[in-house]
Amino acid sequence: MSTYFVYICALDFDGLNMRVNSVRYISINLIIALFFIDIQTGCAPKNSSSWDSEKGLQGTISISGAFALYPLVVMWSEQFKEIHPNVRFNISAGGAGKGIADALSGMVDIGLVSRDIHQQEYDRGAYVISVAKDAVVGTLSTQNPNLATILGRGMKQKELRQVFVAGSYSKWNQLDPSFSADDLHVYVRSDAAGAAETWAAFLGKSQEDLKGVGIFGDPGIAQAIQKNPLAVGFNNISYVYDLKTRKQTAGIRVIPIDLNNDGTISPAEDFYGTIDSLTQAVAKGDYPSPPARNLSFLLKGKPDDFVLVEFIKFVLTKEAQSILLENGYIPLNEELLKEELTKLD
Repeated sequence: MSTYFVYICALDFDGLNMRVNSVRYISINLIIALFFIDIQTGCAPKNSSSWDSEKGLQGTISISGAFALYPLVVMWSEQFKEIHPNVRFNISAGGAGKGIADALSGMVDIGLVSRDIHQQEYDRGAYVISVAKDAVVGTLSTQNPNLATILGRGMKQKELRQVFVAGSYSKWNQLDPSFSADDLHVYVRSDAAGAAETWAAFLGKSQEDLKGVGIFGDPGIAQAIQKNPLAVGFNNISYVYDLKTRKQTAGIRVIPIDLNNDGTISPAEDFYGTIDSLTQAVAKGDYPSPPARNLSFLLKGKPDDFVLVEFIKFVLTKEAQSILLENGYIPLNEELLKEELTKLD
């Protein structure tokens, strides 16, 4: 009796886009028929790029990975499709770890990455092109009983290390005697995430060293913080600020970092009021790196697919970079753009 193995794709419809959520093997005794579905996407990258004198560029680009880059890549894809309407995109978020694994295994063309690349990933063929910058920030609820004091004094890097790495405090007043005696809850990422790796790097550790209740994804932590007045966490800035008002999202506040350890947030350290003031601080280097970081595309080897290369080149144009600041990201400077473009030569 023969056994066959077939890829089964779990698909999630989002408008007209279908996203691959998982791939499983099933064992069957007999395959009666195979049906091939081609509605905006497929199970794996389709690098069948072509150029037609009437239709122009044609092909499919498959992308997955970091929540930090996901909203920006969706916007870039929409811009690109306005120029090349016959190019299709399959884009999903699932964390930087998933994006890296998907790209290196050939499941997608581009992995979205929001952390440094490890040597073992380079050894497996990782080819990295930086496309933007942003930052990770500590977060807490607007209902936190100690909010006013925290906004005034900030938190030192050492204190954040005690909270997120050492797990030294179970009560808020253990962190500062002037705080309330309420329990202190810590939220971290449950998925392999660039935000978590970057936040941990700021504290001198790796994601595996972070202690707390694991929650999946940037939106998950943001929502959990909004609902729990006694919790602290961390988020990419695009999930903390309202892009319409440019102010911090209702129910959540950034934890200011006391950079000079003097026990107060001076005017020079107070750049969290709007997303514009924070991104400017990141661009100038006033906000430390990490937790400021590069956002990148990861591919398995140097790309040679025509449509894929054209999309990456577009991302590195001034037109594509011009939408970054208004959406909470920091564009690459001209020198960096040229440097990244040379990787496609």
